[in-house]
Amino acid sequence: MAVLIDPPSWPAHGTVFSHLVSTSSLAELHMFAEAAGIPRRAFDEDHYDVPARRYRELVERGAEEVSGSELVRSLIASGLRVPARRRGPKLRAVLASRWDSVLPEHPQLGAELLDRWSEPHRRYHAQTHLLAVLEALDLLLVPADAPLRQAVILAAWFHDAVYEGTAGEDESASAALAADRLNGRLSGSAVREVERLVLLTAGHDPAGDDRAGQLLCDADLSVLAGSEAEYGRYTAAIREEYAHIPDVAFIAGRRAVLHHLLTLDPLFRTAAAQDRWTGRALDNLARELEALG
Repeated sequence: MAVLIDPPSWPAHGTVFSHLVSTSSLAELHMFAEAAGIPRRAFDEDHYDVPARRYRELVERGAEEVSGSELVRSLIASGLRVPARRRGPKLRAVLASRWDSVLPEHPQLGAELLDRWSEPHRRYHAQTHLLAVLEALDLLLVPADAPLRQAVILAAWFHDAVYEGTAGEDESASAALAADRLNGRLSGSAVREVERLVLLTAGHDPAGDDRAGQLLCDADLSVLAGSEAEYGRYTAAIREEYAHIPDVAFIAGRRAVLHHLLTLDPLFRTAAAQDRWTGRALDNLARELEALG
């Protein structure tokens, strides 16, 4: 494990900046930054931006000096790098384009949803999660799913549109928002289907014959099957969303969530998701549960 820093050469705000990254985990990076008094607002997706005046001090604190290209290579190798399409304005543009493919006649609604997914208190349940769910659906949907496609994708857009960190209540509020915003834009039966699907994400336990529900729930849980670095990013973001909860209470709640997921049999319901993700997901869940004690 190491924290790396490249030479200060990135101009902004009248000075030049270095990048500070970890080769192993965001938790390690945040701990190093906190100990050095670097504010969290300096964190940008996968690195901290630090001004030139802090460079030598951070090296003395243990940051390893590397070239800019070596830092990028190490960040990619660690699995912690956030691709350009998942960053800031680029991410919003990617998602706006996806909205245009599902409900192009209502751009204002898409913009409202993107604003909701961009709320500052979100860490995991943010635009990156929305894109990940939509990309997972790209892998799971097949031509025979064409009649289900619009409802499933709209449910993905709405499933965490309301997020205050209260399990069950957030899903209910998101489903109610979907019903309100889609009323008059879709048929009554289509609105009810989107509402139903959003509610399913509270427990991720669709019926055996509920193909639409299985698609949405599997896509929502696809994060569980990330690489070790990706899974670490996910758990770190979840902890940040619940930073106001003391460790003891958070660990108890998180253990309950993990036990619930491990009791889902099978964890993923579609054949494609089972083949792609089951093994890694179960390994990740078991490893996290063990780490929590």
